[in-house]
Amino acid sequence: MTGMVDALRQIAELGGPVVLMLLVISVLTATVVLLKLWQMRVAHVGQHRALKTALELWDMGDIAGAKAQVSRSRSYLKQLVSMAMQDGSDSDRLHAEAETRFARLEGGFRFLDTVSQLSPLLGLFGTVLGMISAFQALQDAGAQVDPQILAGGIWVALMTTAVGLAVAMPTSLVLSWFEGRMDAERVFAERALQTILNPSRDNSAEMVQTRNAA
Repeated sequence: MTGMVDALRQIAELGGPVVLMLLVISVLTATVVLLKLWQMRVAHVGQHRALKTALELWDMGDIAGAKAQVSRSRSYLKQLVSMAMQDGSDSDRLHAEAETRFARLEGGFRFLDTVSQLSPLLGLFGTVLGMISAFQALQDAGAQVDPQILAGGIWVALMTTAVGLAVAMPTSLVLSWFEGRMDAERVFAERALQTILNPSRDNSAEMVQTRNAA
């Protein structure tokens, strides 16, 4: 613990408070990313094999087989599909239920987006502060100008920009991957609801009779 504190103190002295702030942000970002990965794993995001089979059976008119496949699914969309098959008359409610489930999985995306946009600006801010400090040191040197004073101040100042970009770029890539997965989930959910609410014409009448009988 003492070694970690000493390392953070050295980083703060070398890169200034901006670098220390970016390091804290990077730790928070990594925590959010790991949390989202765990959340998606628990929700079985993208694992809809049983639901896909159920939709195929439903479209062919095999209602009992479709419901049996839904019961085997472990996807977080299982309840949504089951609700649509039980009573799919309220399309608006079903879409609202779907968006509620998506919103839970997308929690934290705004934080990641903010980090990806703010980190380079924080790095640039640290660079500007470092350049100001370097030129002040150069001015204080007066006639005894040492190029090493300016060079040392510049590389320390530019380090904050590098750290800011190092935080922003992977965050942006991970966020894009998360958003891509959720876009695919929305497409699947929309297709599922459309298949259930608007089955093939040959089977639609049979499904209505089965629902009424139930």
